[in-house]
Amino acid sequence: MTLGFGQRIGDTLRVPGRGLRRAVVVVVVLALAGATGGAVALTAPVLLAQVRPAAAPALPPVPARMLGPLPATAPAPTAAGLTSTLGPMADAMAGDFTGTVLDPDTGKVLWQRDAATALAPGSTAKLITLAAALLTLDPTGTLTTKVVAGSTPGTVVLVGGGDPTLTALPQGKTGVYPDPARLTTLATRVKAAMPGITKVEIDTSRYTGPTSASGWDQADIAAGNFTPIEPLMLDGGRMDPGARDGARVDNPAEVAGLTFAKLLGLDQKTVEVVKTSPDATQIASVSSAPISDLVENTIQISDNVSAEVLARETAISRGGDPSFTGAVKETLAALSAAGLDPTGAVMSDGSGLSTDDRVPARLLGAILAAAAAPSQGPHDTEFLRPIIAGLPVAGGDGTLDDRFTPDADSAAGRGVVRAKTGTLTNVSSLAGVVTDADGRLLVFAFMSNGVLPSKARPRLDDIAAKLSGCGCR
Repeated sequence: MTLGFGQRIGDTLRVPGRGLRRAVVVVVVLALAGATGGAVALTAPVLLAQVRPAAAPALPPVPARMLGPLPATAPAPTAAGLTSTLGPMADAMAGDFTGTVLDPDTGKVLWQRDAATALAPGSTAKLITLAAALLTLDPTGTLTTKVVAGSTPGTVVLVGGGDPTLTALPQGKTGVYPDPARLTTLATRVKAAMPGITKVEIDTSRYTGPTSASGWDQADIAAGNFTPIEPLMLDGGRMDPGARDGARVDNPAEVAGLTFAKLLGLDQKTVEVVKTSPDATQIASVSSAPISDLVENTIQISDNVSAEVLARETAISRGGDPSFTGAVKETLAALSAAGLDPTGAVMSDGSGLSTDDRVPARLLGAILAAAAAPSQGPHDTEFLRPIIAGLPVAGGDGTLDDRFTPDADSAAGRGVVRAKTGTLTNVSSLAGVVTDADGRLLVFAFMSNGVLPSKARPRLDDIAAKLSGCGCR
């Protein structure tokens, strides 16, 4: 990893030397139903570089509206217009509600409701973690799992390099993570390079401290929300590599070690944890997809484990402690150094799974505004584009695939809103991008606490959808 990749220049965010200035228009394509054979396309010239089309979702039962290219001179909503439109909806929210709407072209806050008040964010906290990762890490860098010679003849050590996507699936089969490194490939390389292997050990020393954060419920392991955070695991600790929300194991590094031993043809029942010497002889290695791809996937499927890993990698790159405490400290420091004010953010983890986390909507909005800022403009932050690329499409994919349905009040936002979701008990949040009726790209962050998600989420969806249909001038 590259240390000190991020750099603050005045009041703008900038990372030199990344070579990410490829102009690629964001295109969101949703298939239409029946025999229409049409498509819904949203093209946003301000969202440039490293942004791929969203995956095609299941066919909706009714045609969604057609969108052309966004006008280059689309007018921005006014504060008065947004207050008139969103104010009553915010007033009607039960419990605690905060929100903000910004214009990424200018960075101006257009509307806000208690946006500096910190609430429990749920998974929208991942925007903070992943922004810090992109500010710190080389987006083309990878996470490497290696095997080194052990201290005794015939022994090899599987050294965890932080890659949560490592899989034991054979070539040609893929689980939750795209383009994963393969343990089968590593085993083949090791057997070819070192015959006569009799024992496998594992090294998990890359990360330190507890493997679970304050505010995490251990029952969430079986529920599929996390696995203990270790630098060595298979498929994010999932028992079924293809089950995005399936149960996880409570000993991911051990499972990886024993699986590797089996691939080497060993009948090994236990695996010893050791710390290898820095000068140990490397036998073979495999590497993950690029960091930018990991970021996109983490946002798309809201993967808690990947978020925690990237937080620790940020800490390592910045010279901090790769623990929960160290990762949070370095994450917030990275944002601050880049000009994103983290005041009010109090976090116990990097994923938002902790019930102890508190984050202001103001910060989520600022991160999204930076990620969606115009290419080559005064606030050019193209290196944050993977955040936008990974946002689920309303009614289309990821964690929004079953929301903004055609029969809902929020149907106007279907295929137009792209947003990160956040859900815990009595916690709901939605933060992302949307184009309004005039074709202006806006970013938003809405947070609700104290209300059941089944009640709050439709209301948040309605507010985002209202933005999509409002010129608000």
